[in-house]
Amino acid sequence: MNFTDHRINISRNFAMKYFYFFLLVFAYIFCARAQNPVGLQQIVNFTNADYKGGNQNWDIQQDQQGIMYFANNEGLLTYNGQSWKIYSIPSKTVVRSIHIDGSGKIYIGAQDDIGYFFPDGAGILKYTSLKHLIPKKESSFTDVWNIVPFEGKTFFRTNEKIFELNDGSVKTYNSYPGWLFLGECNNRLFAQQRTNQLMEYYNGQWKPVCPLPGRALITAILNFDKNTLLIATLKDGLFLLSGNQLQKLNTSMDKQFSAVRINTALSLSADRIAIGSAFGGCYIIDHRGRLVQNISNSQTLQKNYVRSLYSDRNKNIWLGLDDGISFIAYNSPIKQIYPDANKQSSTYAVKLFNNTLYVGTSDAVFNLPINDSIKDMSYSPGTFTEVPGTKGQVWNLNEVNGHLLLGNEDGAYTIDHNTTRLIYSFPGTWLFKPLSPGNISGDIISGTYNGLHLLKYENNSFKDQGALKGLDESLRFMTVDYGRNVVWSSHPYRGVYKISLSADHQRINGWVVYHKSSGLPSSLHNYVFKIKGRNVVATENGIYEYNEREDKFHQSTYFLPLFGHAEIQYLNEDPDGNIWFIGNKKVGVIDFSNATKDKPFHTVYFPELNGKILPGFENIYAYNSQNIFIGSSRGFFHINYKKYLANAQKLNILLDQVKIIGEKDSIIFDGYFKNGNHTGLSQDKGRVLKMPHNFNSFHFEFSSTLYEQHSNIEFSYQLTGYDTRCSAWAAKSEKEYTNLGYGTYTFKVKARNNLGNESEPVSYTFIIEPAWYETGWSHALYVLLLAGFIYCIVIIQQKKHKKAEQHLRYMHQLELDHNEKEIVSLKNEKLENEVMFKNKELATTTMHLVQRGKLMSKIKEGLIEIQEAADANKNKELTKVLKLINEAEKNDSDWDHFAIHFDQVHSNFLSNLKTKFPNLSATDLKICAYLKMNLTSKEIAQLMSVTIGAVEVSRYRLRKKLNLPQNVNLFDHLVQATSKTL
Repeated sequence: MNFTDHRINISRNFAMKYFYFFLLVFAYIFCARAQNPVGLQQIVNFTNADYKGGNQNWDIQQDQQGIMYFANNEGLLTYNGQSWKIYSIPSKTVVRSIHIDGSGKIYIGAQDDIGYFFPDGAGILKYTSLKHLIPKKESSFTDVWNIVPFEGKTFFRTNEKIFELNDGSVKTYNSYPGWLFLGECNNRLFAQQRTNQLMEYYNGQWKPVCPLPGRALITAILNFDKNTLLIATLKDGLFLLSGNQLQKLNTSMDKQFSAVRINTALSLSADRIAIGSAFGGCYIIDHRGRLVQNISNSQTLQKNYVRSLYSDRNKNIWLGLDDGISFIAYNSPIKQIYPDANKQSSTYAVKLFNNTLYVGTSDAVFNLPINDSIKDMSYSPGTFTEVPGTKGQVWNLNEVNGHLLLGNEDGAYTIDHNTTRLIYSFPGTWLFKPLSPGNISGDIISGTYNGLHLLKYENNSFKDQGALKGLDESLRFMTVDYGRNVVWSSHPYRGVYKISLSADHQRINGWVVYHKSSGLPSSLHNYVFKIKGRNVVATENGIYEYNEREDKFHQSTYFLPLFGHAEIQYLNEDPDGNIWFIGNKKVGVIDFSNATKDKPFHTVYFPELNGKILPGFENIYAYNSQNIFIGSSRGFFHINYKKYLANAQKLNILLDQVKIIGEKDSIIFDGYFKNGNHTGLSQDKGRVLKMPHNFNSFHFEFSSTLYEQHSNIEFSYQLTGYDTRCSAWAAKSEKEYTNLGYGTYTFKVKARNNLGNESEPVSYTFIIEPAWYETGWSHALYVLLLAGFIYCIVIIQQKKHKKAEQHLRYMHQLELDHNEKEIVSLKNEKLENEVMFKNKELATTTMHLVQRGKLMSKIKEGLIEIQEAADANKNKELTKVLKLINEAEKNDSDWDHFAIHFDQVHSNFLSNLKTKFPNLSATDLKICAYLKMNLTSKEIAQLMSVTIGAVEVSRYRLRKKLNLPQNVNLFDHLVQATSKTL
């Protein structure tokens, strides 16, 4: 045999060895699957594409806020229910181990480094290396595989040494050839040396406990009972440690565990242990080592290689895989069941009959024996088997008269365990309804593709009575009005049928169809059910009932408070009187046993099932409060409703991040409140951040760590100082505010689930400082400027007022002057009038004097003539009369009276002339006065009893006395001379 042949043989032997190995593993996994409970918990798989980190996840922890932490190939990985974050260490090496202490420090063990993450003032995790505390001669090491707290100290294990961190100093424990394991249990710290010796830390020293068999490698130490520990090994199975005594725990799983390898283990409860394997996924065993469940890739687990396990505070299981992370809602009351694991066909009917669970699918009927001792049927072990003779589309499974009836696409059957008997082969049977109440009904009606079919029950068997003629519609929904021989049925696209049967049920006496014109909201999508003893119709607009007196349908006053105007496709009443319903692909229940102070019922929705039910063929089988079965497009769902209500975990709420948004986003809070040297659950009031006024737009992110109810969580928030009330509840987990004004703001957010449970709110306060033009000093300046402005306005107004006043005064003065002028004018006018009047009087008087002078002259002339002709005696008497006339002519009293009156009229004209021209004679003054009166020379001559020539001579003399040139008018000169004097 040459070297090549030898190498080929080695390769063949190697291949055969691993072929048998994997065959053995497959056989064990297959056997394990056979023992699994039929109900599968919800499994959520996260790939490295989801969390943007490395493939392998070596350790898992959870902090006081509920945030999950994973030791990942690319750093520390966190998950808060909404978002993933990864924190690399400066050396960019693999993080192998995690521990979170009471202060919130997240210790990590990496390649050639130890340290911790802790938030800074902005809540951002920052890494601090502790390697500088290690003595220089011990500072070279490889991966840190375990971190364990013990007695206030923190221990880090590498393959070569163990470091003890205590009060800022590090002590090193070396062991040749090295350390293989480090773990704490029951207040005891254990380590495994490579010499296969189990050691215990005691008073600062490592002391031997017991040797380990063969080359056993410890992967976990758990609490088993009061005085016993369970030790899991990689390939050698399980051991029990009591005191210093180690013994093998022999179980039926030993060979399988040896084949799949135990990488890790943890306690789930007092009687449940989870085992993480390298090849078989996760195993759940009891304390006797019996397999309870195997969760592997056959149950949608993404990988079978489990590197780490963790049970969170809500008893869910997290798996750190060789490639990804998986979440198992282990404590969830909702599970999925596949009657046919390979096809995972749709489920149309479920029925428990004679301790056997029957499931009707699109392919056949499957059954599973149920143990009475198992209250929650989802935990029933075993596998479903197909019932022979039931192949084809199944529509209904119903128990009638103590028999299980099957309606499928081929007809009607009875099922007894694993045998079937055909009743009739009339195509397409939707459902069966007894025509009389009670446990035994002699007549049973079935709805088919082509109307109604009658069955007769006699001698413990069903006999076909044939189809009832008269109505050939497909009748999939049906109820019976007992005592009236009336069958109510509905067709989703035709309406609601009221079918009257004969007394012997052998024929249809008549039927009426009701649709929109009969009071229903629509002729489409009407579904008939019997709920609370009432025949009701579920419609697009709530629940309707029939009014026999009006022969019409009306919206039900009983069901209106329960459903309102919601669109309902399916109704079913459970044994406790609660009403289960489906509307718009959402499942809910009206729970009358869970009343509130506001109403006698409580509506519970199941968001976990949204969009997962069987559309168009909705079906719910409510056996009891622990077993509710709901048909799905893939298998069916099981709800332990009693556990669902009792399992309402207290909600928490996290404020994940606060960012200032703008041209470049800036994180001001990253999810961790810090109170002194500890992390906290609320903001330190002494750490309220103040931002400049231009940082006034914010983005808030929040979440809840109720991971198993992630789809049930809604949030409500409020920004006090901006919002007047809390927002409406919604699933959105982020909010933005832009262009906020200056002031103090507090963002508050809370969470609730579908059961109405609310979390305590979490809040974050921040301050936006005012701009320089909005500060107190600027406001004071504004006040001063305003005061100055007002002062200036006042001054200006005063000046304007003063100017206006002056103007008014001026105008007033002008008005006064004008008025005075008017008065003067009026006075002058009056005076002129008076002057004119006086002139007229003077003229009259003057004329009178002239006339009198003329008269006197004529009388004198007449008397002279008489005197010349008379005798002497008469002459004496005439002489006396003439003498009197001459004396009258010479008398100046008339002139004096005239002069006084003239001066009064003409403003002392004569007096002024006398004053100015004292050399003027009386005759001159008379001439001036008469000239002032504008009399002619002739008139003057008459007044003066002289000739006209004498008047002209007097005028001439007057001009000379006044020194007037010949060209100056005497009258004008007299006027000017007297006016100037004035």
